Amino acid sequence: MNAPVSRRRSGFTLIELLVVIAIIVVLAAAGFSAGIIAMNRAKTIASVATAKALENAVNNFYTEYGSLPDVPYKVQTDSGEGVRLLNILLGLEENSNKMQNARMLKLLQAVETKTKSKGLLYSSSGRAVGLYDAWGSPFTVETDVNYEERLRVSLGDKTELLNGRRVAVYSPGADKKYGTTDDVKSW
Repeated sequence: MNAPVSRRRSGFTLIELLVVIAIIVVLAAAGFSAGIIAMNRAKTIASVATAKALENAVNNFYTEYGSLPDVPYKVQTDSGEGVRLLNILLGLEENSNKMQNARMLKLLQAVETKTKSKGLLYSSSGRAVGLYDAWGSPFTVETDVNYEERLRVSLGDKTELLNGRRVAVYSPGADKKYGTTDDVKSW
């Protein structure tokens, strides 16, 4: 007597295919969210580096000339006075009777950009027109015009006292609101 031979079909059943597809979708979603988190972290790191470079440039100006740049104590890097500060720090100051950066030193090193985001924006004439964080917001620069090395910085509802500092640079971060956990600060 011959035993019955069972035949197994080759290939996958519909259920097996759906399970594999579901696993791939879950893994892709996890990888995508991890990628977004990593990109936001990289933007934050780049923006903090730019804020610190701007702070260092103002401090280097002080070291070189014995005074802070003659601009209002609080400026945004896309305003008229903020742009003037950038051009002073870049050694691109317009010739005038009172040149602040007389040696035309390039004190600021920042990533250059062609759009209003992620760095230092130049005009077609080669002058700076703004400095922005990775989300397109301008930085705010506050200087200690009284030379007390004490700054009181207001971020939204919070106020921070910074002792031993001549300058503070900050921006609102990804949510574009001050006083939240994603604020970009040079301190």
